[in-house]
Amino acid sequence: MDASHRSGCPINLTLEMLGDRWSLIIIRDLMFGNRRHFRELLGQSEEGIASNVLADRLKRLVDAGLISRRDDPSHKQKGIYSLTEPAIQLVPLLAQMGAWGRRHAPASEELSIRAEILEKGGPDMWEAFMAELRALHLDADRPRRSVFSELQNAYLEVVARNVAARSA
Repeated sequence: MDASHRSGCPINLTLEMLGDRWSLIIIRDLMFGNRRHFRELLGQSEEGIASNVLADRLKRLVDAGLISRRDDPSHKQKGIYSLTEPAIQLVPLLAQMGAWGRRHAPASEELSIRAEILEKGGPDMWEAFMAELRALHLDADRPRRSVFSELQNAYLEVVARNVAARSA
């Protein structure tokens, strides 16, 4: 076992890589929000991550091989972040975490609709979503089905319905 790890337990090793709150939030925002730039990750985070924490976690995630960074051709000082294959393979884990959170925590309807759809869609939907993420982040062939659009449309429907209900 590598001395830099507390143990060789696969759960421990996963937690060492992903265990802090912000790392999974960043992966979630890349995965479900398609937020690819630092400013998008900073300004559109519901949880309000601090810029120094975001910069640190992005560096850690790149170093861990979970995301990659390339220069943005439209702006020399900007970078574009992408999920790597190991991060894309977190879809089933995040789907299960979302399902658990819907059942055992006070999740809002707006922010849990995607988790509900992924839970109901099960492994077939997760595989389709991972194929789409590979197209978005790894330049793989784009699949016919867009799970990302399905999830986004469901979210927007719930937001619109709740806005209409509040103004009625």
